[in-house]
Amino acid sequence: MYPTRPLAASLHPRAATKLLNSQLSGSRANWLKICSASLSVRPTQVLSHRSFTSTTQQRFKEVFAPPHDAPSIKVTPPAWHHPVYTEDQMKSIQVAHRETRNWADRFALMMIRLLRWGMDTATGYTHDKGSIQPKGDGNQAALSQNKGWFAMNERKWLVRFLFLESVAGVPGMVAASVRHLHSLRRLKRDNGWIETLLEEAYNERMHLLTFMKMAEPGRFMKFMILGAQGVFYNGFFLAYLLSPRICHRFVGYLEEEAVVTYTRAIADIDAGKLPKWDQLEAPEIAVRYWNMPEGHRTMRDLLLYIRADEAKHREVNHTLGNLEQKVDPNPFVSEYEDPKKPHPTKSIDNIKSTGWERKEVL
Repeated sequence: MYPTRPLAASLHPRAATKLLNSQLSGSRANWLKICSASLSVRPTQVLSHRSFTSTTQQRFKEVFAPPHDAPSIKVTPPAWHHPVYTEDQMKSIQVAHRETRNWADRFALMMIRLLRWGMDTATGYTHDKGSIQPKGDGNQAALSQNKGWFAMNERKWLVRFLFLESVAGVPGMVAASVRHLHSLRRLKRDNGWIETLLEEAYNERMHLLTFMKMAEPGRFMKFMILGAQGVFYNGFFLAYLLSPRICHRFVGYLEEEAVVTYTRAIADIDAGKLPKWDQLEAPEIAVRYWNMPEGHRTMRDLLLYIRADEAKHREVNHTLGNLEQKVDPNPFVSEYEDPKKPHPTKSIDNIKSTGWERKEVL
């Protein structure tokens, strides 16, 4: 789906591999080589222009093919329709961090830093610390000084996005299933939490399916995702049974990191470091899901939508982490006595980066 044809695409597969190997050195570089080689980037819209992959066009699989045994079904619409974001709303999203206030917050943040280190190592993600600087339009600029193999490029960003979204879709589903079983077992209502958590998991999965339209993971990356999901799902399940509050704070910090990641990717596009994404069109699945208007369907626009979603998840989980887990209603689906007073909503119009305090919403 890239408009330009890179050098590796013009070489014979063996020559391209030799060229790549000559640029790598050290144990970490060899690890990154395996991860990136496991990702096959989908071809461009022009069939003769293939983007830095030796994978033959016939090997790409259509992961969204319609069912063959349901001729009466025309289309299956999404269960949750995405709210409409304006351009100004998306550009106003800021990188933010909620300061720790107790031991539970500190523990959640420590676990996020450990997870971040593992994910950075697995996906070859490198950026200079403190590289996000504010710009006048409310956006942020990320200035990366890494060069050569350790510089972020289109392929490595896709590796990062695929791995990130395959993990980010787990917490909402786990939390919703645990709360669903609690409601059945205790014979009590859940006060609206389950729907929001399921919608969050669905939204993260849509991010993953969108990137799957752009790149197809190889066997090694699929194995990594399988292992990470197995460990993370079961670990988060046990943790949510013990302390839902810490788990929501953990996800809030996780979404903070996601906002940082997408902000840096957008800044790299603005800085001209990702030329293949300058005019890259968003996949059709993304256009339909986010209702992307004409003229605002580039890769940069897509990342703005996804970053806004992550910012919303950041707000939701930090807010849920401030509430009494068993008795408080979900403030994001509740009706308020004074609707003119600022309050949480399903969209990003009153978004509060570090979450709403309990006394503000109840």
